[in-house]
Amino acid sequence: MRVNIAVVVLLLAAIVDFLVADPWRWLHPVQVMGWIISHFTRLTINYFQDRWQRCVAGIILSIGLIIGSGLVGWLIVWGVTWIHPILGIVIEIILLASCFAGRSLRKAAIDVLQPLSSGDIKLARSKLSRYVGRDTAHLCQSEILRATLETVAENTPDGVTAPLFYAIIGAFVPGLGSVPLALAYKAASTLDSMLGYRQEPYADIGWFSAQLEDRLTWLPCRLTVLTLALLSGKPGRVLRMCRRDAVKDPSPNSGWSECVYAAILGVQLGGNNVYGGVVKYKPLLGDPTYPITSEKIYQALRLTRYCFLIWLAIALLFLLAIDLLD
Repeated sequence: MRVNIAVVVLLLAAIVDFLVADPWRWLHPVQVMGWIISHFTRLTINYFQDRWQRCVAGIILSIGLIIGSGLVGWLIVWGVTWIHPILGIVIEIILLASCFAGRSLRKAAIDVLQPLSSGDIKLARSKLSRYVGRDTAHLCQSEILRATLETVAENTPDGVTAPLFYAIIGAFVPGLGSVPLALAYKAASTLDSMLGYRQEPYADIGWFSAQLEDRLTWLPCRLTVLTLALLSGKPGRVLRMCRRDAVKDPSPNSGWSECVYAAILGVQLGGNNVYGGVVKYKPLLGDPTYPITSEKIYQALRLTRYCFLIWLAIALLFLLAIDLLD
């Protein structure tokens, strides 16, 4: 019976994410995680000056938030299910949908592309600044397009496929369900995005969360690369290019996720980016066979969606097969 519920939860959560982006005015689990991270970090910076103290505080924050997020998610689902099973399923669907960012990622890309298509480059720069860390005030159209495509490629594992990966694992564990593991991964990803900086005052506090998130994302990222390479119809060429270029990137995951899109689309990513007025160089990924266009970005968004749907379909088939065998 629980297997059937797992199928319903996964399927309907995916549909909810497809139809509804994260509402800006609604309380979201990531907002709660962000509030906890911000307050804990502020206290750590104010009261601990030694490096080892901040490192230990970062470890405590990471482990506590990740395990706590999963446990709170499990308790909410369990408690509401105890009140009424149908209501429990509804809450489970809503919580799981909040972990998927497919619709939000697409919305962010389109938010930048729409003013760009109408020639309003100033508005496109402003929109882009909401979603990237680099300086956008002086970007030309080609650089805006590159930044948008890099955002889609880099955030596909973190925001789309990795949460689904851990949700699928949880669906196969009796008594656990998809929500706890998906929320736990979301906590790890949020920690990395907020604290995973190399500069102070975050370097000591965030080093553990950055390392942990890299390891949690490693397998889903590689599976994403493999799936996309197979979808391209030319997996050998795509994977050869990834092995050639992705290893140049200092990140163990974003280099691979960006490179697979560059290889499939026939474009080149990477180059000089400006952060806080400082120019930083990222390794070049892929060959510049074609220029980056809006259509290339829409194609990237379709690839992300197809990858998500393939993983979802495989998981649902296995869950249904288990149900039939019981």
